[in-house]
Amino acid sequence: MSATDNKVGRNDACPCGSGKKHKLCCGATGLGKPGGPPAAALTPLGLEAIIRLTTQGRLVEAEQAVRRLLATQPEAGLAWKLFAHILDQQGKDPLEALKQAAQRLTRDVEVHRNLGLTLTARDEWASGLGSLERALALAPGNPDIMIDVADARRALGRPQDAVPLYQQVLERIPNSLEAQNNLGNALLELGQWSDAVTRFQEALRLDPSNAIICCNLSRSFGQAGDHRAAIDTARRAIQLAPRMAATHSTLAFALMLTGEREAAITSYRDAIRLEPNNIGLLHVLGDVLREVGQRDEALVCYRRATDIDPRRPDSHWRVGTVRFEQKKVEDAMASYRTALTLAPDYAPAHLSLGLALRQQRRADEAEASCQAALDLLPNYVEALSFMGELHADRGRFSEAEALFRRVIELNPNFASAYSSIATHRKMTIEDRSWLEGATRLLQSPLPLNSQISLEYALGKYHDDVHQYEEAFKHYRQANELTKRFGLTYDRAKLDARIDWIVQHFDRTYCRAGSPSGRASALPVLIIGMPRSGTSLAEQILASHPSVFGAGELQFWNKGYAAYRRALEQGDELPKARTLIGQDYLSEVGALAPGALRVIDKMPANFFYAGLIRAALPGVRIIHMTRHPIDTCLSIYFQNFFGMGAYANDLDDLAHYYCGYRRLMAHWKEALPDGTLLEVPYEALTEDTERWTRTMLDFIDLPWDPRCLAFEQTERVVITASKWQVRQKAHRNSVARWTRYEAFIDPLKPLLG
Repeated sequence: MSATDNKVGRNDACPCGSGKKHKLCCGATGLGKPGGPPAAALTPLGLEAIIRLTTQGRLVEAEQAVRRLLATQPEAGLAWKLFAHILDQQGKDPLEALKQAAQRLTRDVEVHRNLGLTLTARDEWASGLGSLERALALAPGNPDIMIDVADARRALGRPQDAVPLYQQVLERIPNSLEAQNNLGNALLELGQWSDAVTRFQEALRLDPSNAIICCNLSRSFGQAGDHRAAIDTARRAIQLAPRMAATHSTLAFALMLTGEREAAITSYRDAIRLEPNNIGLLHVLGDVLREVGQRDEALVCYRRATDIDPRRPDSHWRVGTVRFEQKKVEDAMASYRTALTLAPDYAPAHLSLGLALRQQRRADEAEASCQAALDLLPNYVEALSFMGELHADRGRFSEAEALFRRVIELNPNFASAYSSIATHRKMTIEDRSWLEGATRLLQSPLPLNSQISLEYALGKYHDDVHQYEEAFKHYRQANELTKRFGLTYDRAKLDARIDWIVQHFDRTYCRAGSPSGRASALPVLIIGMPRSGTSLAEQILASHPSVFGAGELQFWNKGYAAYRRALEQGDELPKARTLIGQDYLSEVGALAPGALRVIDKMPANFFYAGLIRAALPGVRIIHMTRHPIDTCLSIYFQNFFGMGAYANDLDDLAHYYCGYRRLMAHWKEALPDGTLLEVPYEALTEDTERWTRTMLDFIDLPWDPRCLAFEQTERVVITASKWQVRQKAHRNSVARWTRYEAFIDPLKPLLG
């Protein structure tokens, strides 16, 4: 249960007269109860004497006395019950004594309830619920036990079974604060937001100064879409309890719903100052920091959580998630495996390990890891959705869509399933149910990521059905929402970077080569702007039996950074280039040992062409070009979160494209003849055979007709173009920009 899901309003004083507020009654009123042994057989005077010791606070003597009694009468159920109470009063573990009592006092309501509460306090909810339900069967009208049973059912993910019990309590005791509050929590879990608001408002009427109920009411307002009321109520909770961490975290949650992430981060930090070792708060602060792109700060939160409790698998999993987003895949996998060592049945770690394996193009292992998650949780919608993506990677789109639709059946609010359906096929006007579901979902309160993915999906739908004005409206909204993550594009930084590259990797540098470099013909790089046809070119070439398509390798971004460090440290640059080239050849050679050519189709490698040529004198680079506005629009229409902030603004896109064009003009002049081949996307789709022959000649491979049947090639493709590259060559995307001419003024200067 959540931090704000507290029980309120019960005072269970022991009938022994001690005045203690505890659940483990000493059993002073239990002598001779039905179901216990005959009083004479228990030497009642002995029990009464032990009870007197207990009420006088002489607990050590009482424990010694009851142990002596049990040594001679081990079947004395009331003695076991009293023993449990004495242990509990000393802060000792009463569980085994309660189990012994429950075996003997089969009809003792109090014993079964106490056993159930002790088990649930240890998070042994299933066993605890069994004992509580036995107690309720013995005392069907007991409102306290009804609430206990309902709470346990909720903890086990059965809020629908808890609601009737809370309602029965309220029929008998309308002013039961605890029943009102916990019924509100059950309704929240069931998504019945408005009903939850009503219950919490009634609970707050009963106790207007209760900050916990204010927190719960704030959450219900937020889920119901009344974000202003959620914030106001959370602030009221802070006024009532400024030193309670839960009030500050509740305000943070309400602020998140309105997209006020920076303010939410401040409130979460306020909560953590009050409870610095609260792992749940560290997790949620880290999650928000990740959302706004502050991954290093998120990593600090998650690692602090692992320091506080190294045995928490979810903390290690979160560390791995940040490392994965930072493209440190090996580090991420190590964290996921640590989580699984601690908890082999932790499904999120199995799923995330699958995501990392997929990134490494280890498709079979990724599928096995995803299946492990599903074996644990067959209806785990995140895993089912990922399995759908894995099927789509292999070109099995009908199987993928069946999984996405199953996800929607299980959870109609799972936004990414709607997005995946739209991504992996052409939508038609017949997809009315999809449109209605996606539109309905977008009108409800959603996390920012989900809103963005649905806006992109709706843009794709309207583009496919030729409703271009509506399509652009959704695409623009998707990009504007993405800007809320706080990523910014620095034009001056890009200009300075390109200036340095042009000056350092000049014609002399690029044509001098590297005397000790490896003149291997194995690697073939395909570069260009994203969405310029790089995936199509790779698919065509990878259909040749001598070629392996490796996808988008991350090597040269790290290689360039290593080269810059060597330059700053005054290292011998020819040696540094040689080592980088050797490392690269080892990496690509291991991907497909029998291949004559390995395709690395990372588009952004256009930044590093000069270094690549110097490190690999035998390299061949294919540069895919496409109409500038078609290219930029295709980027703008694609959910590329994490690729670069330039992608979400048309003016920034135009600037980035100009920088790319300037750098490619430099490479054409600086690189040696025979290093670079330009392939126009429009020409490749119009005369596929001619340009396929040209590319094969360029990389010194013979013609193979299988390259023209590229859409039938069975291979794993994990880029955004996985569906497009499995269609026959077509020109539907040529001059696509003309359909959106009324909306793209910032891009029109690129025509010049």
